[in-house]
Amino acid sequence: MSDIVIKAENIGKLYKLGEIGTGTISHDLNRWWARVRGKEDPFTKIGQANDRTVKGDNDWVWALQDINFEVKQGEVLGIIGRNGAGKSTLLKILSKVTTPSTGRIKVKGRIASLLEVGTGFHPELTGRENIFLNGAILGMTKAEIKSKFDEIVDFAGVERYIDTPVKRYSSGMYVRLAFAVAAFLEPEILIIDEVLAVGDIEFQNKCMGRMKDVSINDGRTVLFVSHNMAAISNLCNSLCLLDRGGIEYLGDVEEGVNRYMQYSKTKGVEIINRIAAQNSLLKHELFELISIRLLQDDQEGVEFVTNRDVKIKFLYRVEKTIIGLRIGFDIVELKSGITVFRSFHDDRKESKTHESGEFENTATLPANLLISGSYNLKIVIGIHNVGWITNDEISILIQTHNTTGINSQYADNRPGVILPAIDWVSKKNN
Repeated sequence: MSDIVIKAENIGKLYKLGEIGTGTISHDLNRWWARVRGKEDPFTKIGQANDRTVKGDNDWVWALQDINFEVKQGEVLGIIGRNGAGKSTLLKILSKVTTPSTGRIKVKGRIASLLEVGTGFHPELTGRENIFLNGAILGMTKAEIKSKFDEIVDFAGVERYIDTPVKRYSSGMYVRLAFAVAAFLEPEILIIDEVLAVGDIEFQNKCMGRMKDVSINDGRTVLFVSHNMAAISNLCNSLCLLDRGGIEYLGDVEEGVNRYMQYSKTKGVEIINRIAAQNSLLKHELFELISIRLLQDDQEGVEFVTNRDVKIKFLYRVEKTIIGLRIGFDIVELKSGITVFRSFHDDRKESKTHESGEFENTATLPANLLISGSYNLKIVIGIHNVGWITNDEISILIQTHNTTGINSQYADNRPGVILPAIDWVSKKNN
């Protein structure tokens, strides 16, 4: 059909983990020789599904596999999925940042991509120079860029710094200007990854309004990746749910969001079951997270009533003394993607010495802390002033139900309402 602007046919992307390129010259030669003879890449046969929570048998993994879809002109396609599902890889293929290992992409029109903060910007050039550089990359004439220049600067709100090298911009200023350039230089297709989370609320609202205007009034196509289900529901008119490198669902937005939430809940149960089966969840040279247990009234699960305490038990082993170990979690409201709060077992500013051995830390979420809904419990473990041990690897969806009709006294965001301290209890196992 003539109104189809993006068509993906059997797209696959194969990576070798832990290496640059394909690892060795012999691998490169083998793959090249197979292509010359019109044969299948020999390493696609051993590639495994992209599941970041399970250790594979080899280093070859399909980041994407068997991806097929079409996007029409003026359509706003939301792309959602857990971390590591393949969303960013798909956008990079669509943007021609990388090539697919299998299949092909047909694109009709110019593409502007905002895949990370400052995509396409040269740090030594000023904001003004980067606007003209990006416009030229998009194939626009100098006269066309000049005609949009004032609108771009006004939207970005960086007029005072427009002649300053962008390397001196904050991340928020960077993304403001990058989005304004992408949105106002009139590409036929606008591709946006999660970068809008960098901006403030006022700017995010401006971006949502601009994307609606671009699609509805200008008839341009938008591909939008986000973990904010409210933004996806508000902006998109179709949805693609990815999981482990494949399409889990393609179609109606509301149905897709519901499937994602239910799917995340199922995965949360799978993670807990995997912990029990493998007796280990995360290994680091200094630290091993053995298990996480969620309990209410001594019953383990991921569904809880709101009017009783919930206990989160961490069982872990410290291999040798660590200074500044932090063990904690984020509670993230699933639909909005907003972090409700974060809690660590030790919130002191100074770094405390944590001795070696096996420990059990228990955090208690008090009754009526959360309203009824769906939340991601994201495990956050790090070493103060050193770095993170976890990086979004462990996320368990929990569901809360209000059975009493009494709303949380903390969750209505009234001025002056202060969240209670989360009670942590630590003990060392003999």
